[in-house]
Amino acid sequence: MHTGSCLCGKVAFTIDGDLTPPNACHCGQCRRQSGHLWASTVTHQDDLAFTASDTLGWYRASDIARRGFCSACGSFLFWQHNEEDTIAISVGSLDEPTGLKLAQHIFVADKGDYYDITDDLPQRAQ
Repeated sequence: MHTGSCLCGKVAFTIDGDLTPPNACHCGQCRRQSGHLWASTVTHQDDLAFTASDTLGWYRASDIARRGFCSACGSFLFWQHNEEDTIAISVGSLDEPTGLKLAQHIFVADKGDYYDITDDLPQRAQ
């Protein structure tokens, strides 16, 4: 069981299921919404339950997915593809210890020019 929340705590949740090893996404949309790269883990949507969600909002930055955030504090929490039954969850929103380790970098072809990726993890262009 994992727990997590936004910065102000008005969106809080539990995850009763497996979490994938996290990805660090370098795409332009994630960088703009989060302020830098966005690290997330994935679980089945049925394993995610909300204990508080009054300020949970959803934004569609594209036709294929929606992004969940707290409308009170602005925390970027979720990414969900329209045609999948999984949901990506911000690793930074999880209470520690998470037991997770970053597995790879994705969308590195779109990464910002202001930083370098200096670890030895796999890098996917998309």
